[in-house]
Amino acid sequence: MDLAYVCEWEKKPKSNHCPSIPLVCAWSCRNLIAFTTDLRNEEEKDLTHMVHIIDTEHPWDVYSVNSGHTEIITCLEWDQSGSRLLSADADGHIKCWSMTDHLANSWENTVGSVVEGDPVVALSWLHNGVKLALHVEKSGASNFGEKFSRVKFSPSLTLFGGKPMEGWIAVTISGLVTVSLLKPNGQVLTATESLCRLRCRVALADVAFTGGGNIVVATSDGSSTSPVQFYKVCVSVVNEKCKIDTEILPSLFMRCTTDPARKDKYPAITHLKFLARDMSEQVLLCASNQNNSIVECWSLRKEGLPVNNIFQQISPVVGDKQPMILKWRILSATNDLDRVSAVALPKLPISLTNTDLKVANDTKFFPGLGLALAFHDGSVHIVHRLSLQMMAVFYGSSSQRPVDEPALKRPRTTGPLVHFKAMQLSWTSLALAGVDSHGKLSMLRISPSMGHVLDMNMSLRHLLFLLEYCMVTGYDWWDILLHVQPSMVQNLVEKLHEEYMRQNAALQQVLSTRIVAMKASLCKLSSSTIARVCDYHAKLFLIAISCTLKSLLRPHVLNTPDKSPGDRLTEICSKITDVDIDKVMINLKTEEFVLEMTTLQSLQQLIQWVGDFVLYLLASLPNQGSPVRPGHSFLRDGASLGMFRELMVVIRIWGLLKPSCLPVYTATSDTQDSMSLLFRLLTKLWLCCREENHITEPDDALIDECCLLPSQLLIPNIDWLPINDGIISKLQNKQLVRLQFGKAPGLIGHTVSSQFDAFVRAPGQPKIDHLRRLHLGAYPTEECKSCTRCGCVTMLKSPNKVTAVKQWEQRWIKNCLCGGLWRKMPLSYS
Repeated sequence: MDLAYVCEWEKKPKSNHCPSIPLVCAWSCRNLIAFTTDLRNEEEKDLTHMVHIIDTEHPWDVYSVNSGHTEIITCLEWDQSGSRLLSADADGHIKCWSMTDHLANSWENTVGSVVEGDPVVALSWLHNGVKLALHVEKSGASNFGEKFSRVKFSPSLTLFGGKPMEGWIAVTISGLVTVSLLKPNGQVLTATESLCRLRCRVALADVAFTGGGNIVVATSDGSSTSPVQFYKVCVSVVNEKCKIDTEILPSLFMRCTTDPARKDKYPAITHLKFLARDMSEQVLLCASNQNNSIVECWSLRKEGLPVNNIFQQISPVVGDKQPMILKWRILSATNDLDRVSAVALPKLPISLTNTDLKVANDTKFFPGLGLALAFHDGSVHIVHRLSLQMMAVFYGSSSQRPVDEPALKRPRTTGPLVHFKAMQLSWTSLALAGVDSHGKLSMLRISPSMGHVLDMNMSLRHLLFLLEYCMVTGYDWWDILLHVQPSMVQNLVEKLHEEYMRQNAALQQVLSTRIVAMKASLCKLSSSTIARVCDYHAKLFLIAISCTLKSLLRPHVLNTPDKSPGDRLTEICSKITDVDIDKVMINLKTEEFVLEMTTLQSLQQLIQWVGDFVLYLLASLPNQGSPVRPGHSFLRDGASLGMFRELMVVIRIWGLLKPSCLPVYTATSDTQDSMSLLFRLLTKLWLCCREENHITEPDDALIDECCLLPSQLLIPNIDWLPINDGIISKLQNKQLVRLQFGKAPGLIGHTVSSQFDAFVRAPGQPKIDHLRRLHLGAYPTEECKSCTRCGCVTMLKSPNKVTAVKQWEQRWIKNCLCGGLWRKMPLSYS
């Protein structure tokens, strides 16, 4: 493990951020991190309970909101989509936060619930029934269906038709469980029930879910001499009211309290966690004294109940009729440790076909198998989540010492040590975020080999496996990029493409844009593959334009055949290989291409991009030998050239209806039919590579004609890439980057940003709306938003009222072309 970056608060004279007690943080599947601090005002002597939300790629761009909680915030929980956040406080108030206009740095409190005056100690969203398990031992399989399998898992509550109902469950300090359900109409149904008849104080609690749709709650009163209690909670809706039923499950005593040598050594249980939200059979417990801790892992198992001989004689037990009982058994326990300050559990639903503790050598160091323990001396240990054996270790600046030195013999330094008070592992367990006792956020890399020496192929296989998992689930893969070195990029991109091509056609179509975005983000990390980033972004834009323009086509007659006009267009363009655009056009039913004049005119900017890009590609054909030029990969990509060819035909037909919607070219001759010329050359190039297995080189005649293009038409400048100010490229040399909340960093250390200079607009040049293809001027007056991943910029509010353009804009309302989230930009961005 090593530190990637740290981000701290600016020290202000009149107010400062101080860590709250308890301090909590949460990490979403979209790589957003939420954490709390208290803002102390020195003049008014009061505390404001703040919630801060950051994107891991732009940690300095923190969104801080006064939570409105009057008491300390005790819990933070993201939902399964990573777009909503729950916060709960010590006064029983629970608030649900949602993105404003789908912006990652703009949040508002929408709904909530309350159990007046009863502090919340555990909080969770209800399970939506989706669980995709990873089979680590099958990471070498060719089919994604073998590597990742959908586990049969029932939602906590379902609506009519089996749709999961959204809501949350909370446990309070007085032993109450409260459930709030979000109805489709926006109303909230809330019910509160006691966990058991004899209510007692609940100091610690956690929530997990069973495959059958039930909820399991674990509680402790904080004393290690008291039992850890477990309850089954069933939620239902009866007559438009929420109903809660509870049932007591087997409890357990920590083993350290039953050991005579340690009976009174660890008086308090300080951490109680299920190993995963959907694993109610395994629980992690930590008991502590002032200086030390001990951690135990327990598992709930079915065991046969022995029957007395008297009853055996009366009614012999045969086969499956033997009575069974649920019983907690200890899996593993640690020796004496330094005092544990925080615990972070893995989120990967790993399925091991082997026995619990016997894992194959090539997978036993897989990141998702480890959980993190932070200690008061500033160190962090990664231990196996079942055996609790050490897998990796990180020493903070105040805890440098030999690994083999016994914990009890280490000299204690004077004064309080800086340590993590809250930690969270990323969704792939390749990164760890910790908030320390000074309110500073630290981002740690966790090696794919967990600190052990594995060959490069094994590390690459782990990264590739997790990239595939993110591709299938839609989770953000930023934490995987932390570990990709420039020398790995080419290999990873090729392997990723090979694995993708092995999948069936239907799955390939579903993942087609996601893999292009993934390749683009990988290629940004190496100076030798920067030009390919331009191609991947252009390909994403091409696919989007093709889908949108084809969707505008409507069949002329209602009783249409099976194929849509868009499908027929593709079929006819692939069959008819004529280089004359008008001869191809004759074979189409032109009545299916009739659109309103205002619609055609509103699409001109997108049409212009298609025309400009085709002209640029053909003009660059004579220089095709250089792979560092943007557009190089398109010259051998028959599918993309075929898309351009189809769009040229559509644009030609629309030009007959409204000539002003055609792309504008600056030609040297007034009689030059630019569209026909470009279509003829594009078709010849397409014929060379239309069959992927039989790609031929363009003939000399085609190259000669392309050489003449600059003398016939003005070659446009293509806006290749938006300026990306993210942190990932600054972390390549593995040197610690120090950041400050609210202050964007300059160029730190070695970056590959200079490689982008040829492809991005320089500061001070006119800006462009990358999605609408509109020029915004050097200093835009419109509010804009940018993508948190690729840096794509677009206006926040639509200037258009035409339905077709609104349809285009709605495609990007939640996410960018590359799948990244949006963040609002300052009005005059540079």
